[in-house]
Amino acid sequence: MFAAPARLAWLDALRGPAALAVTMHHAGWTFVPGLWAEVDRRIDLGTWGVFVFFLVSGYIIPASLERRGDLRAFWTGRAFRLLPLLLAACCLTLLLAQAGVLPLHPGLGERPPPLVVLGNLTMLQELLNLPAVISVTWTLSYEMAFYLMSVALFTVRQAHRSAGIAVALALTAVPVGLLLPRASIGGRADLAAASLGLAVVAAIAVTMLGRGRARTAAAVAGGLLGLALVVLGSRAGTWQGMIILATMFAGTAVYRAEQGTISWRTAGVAVVAVLGCALPAKDDPAWAPGIVLAFGAFALAYALRRRAFPRWLPQLGVISFSLYLLHPLLLYVLPDLVLYFVVLLPLCVASYQLIEAPAQRLGKRLVRRDQPLSRS
Repeated sequence: MFAAPARLAWLDALRGPAALAVTMHHAGWTFVPGLWAEVDRRIDLGTWGVFVFFLVSGYIIPASLERRGDLRAFWTGRAFRLLPLLLAACCLTLLLAQAGVLPLHPGLGERPPPLVVLGNLTMLQELLNLPAVISVTWTLSYEMAFYLMSVALFTVRQAHRSAGIAVALALTAVPVGLLLPRASIGGRADLAAASLGLAVVAAIAVTMLGRGRARTAAAVAGGLLGLALVVLGSRAGTWQGMIILATMFAGTAVYRAEQGTISWRTAGVAVVAVLGCALPAKDDPAWAPGIVLAFGAFALAYALRRRAFPRWLPQLGVISFSLYLLHPLLLYVLPDLVLYFVVLLPLCVASYQLIEAPAQRLGKRLVRRDQPLSRS
């Protein structure tokens, strides 16, 4: 049917359960709220799932960037990996909303449509205080900020400093988070949101198409914009936003230690610092267990990375993006928990085969065709 490369099986073995945890979190509150309240007050499975995703991204994104060694190839790969399914899911959401099947974010009708489109297609809506077409896409905003910062560090040959950046972000998150408990990019600042969104688009475009100093300047500007958006625009609060970034850089530190760029001791210090600063970032007793178990699950999967996983587990990870994006739609369509999962899994297999896999193949072909030009 489909399979992940053997060297990435442990990452997909993490992604699958993480996506299921997020779907179960939302399905539990929808279908069995009384029972789920008892679970959720002990451990937030949604937090567990998304922090596993953040650690996995931190590990694999810089590796992908450095393996390609080309900024145009990196951004092309990301675009064809994420945007086709995101577009399809957003269109389906709007169609179902038009038919009266599910509700939309109330703010969608209050902001200029072109601005909402810009925010959702750049995946920065969470950091620009714009309404999301699909609620769970808030995590993609932090992923985008991390991409921007990773590209900037790669361009100026400072990517090896990921452990130090993780520690700096984590330690800074506490005092800055206490001083800026709420997003500074608030209200209906349409002009500010549009300007920042277009600035990110311009930075990516010049990074992909420019050369020499222009490319370097654009990459650095994009990285600074990504960091600024997290510090000033995190709707969850600056402390949590910076901890999310620090978590991804902690994942990168593990990759650096594996490659021998830094010592395992340095990577361990980064992970411990991030975890220590993350635990008090949210006043919720279920938050800390979710964070600890996310780091624990990542460590366990990494320790078992050379062992064979049950075949279904990495395959579940392959369709994890479909699981993540499509599951909110079914919450309003299906009547009970069992039917929800009976329909969700085949739907995600189909969406992977019909949308994700062909788009990824097309992206790879474009990258191969353009590489001689982009390296000239």
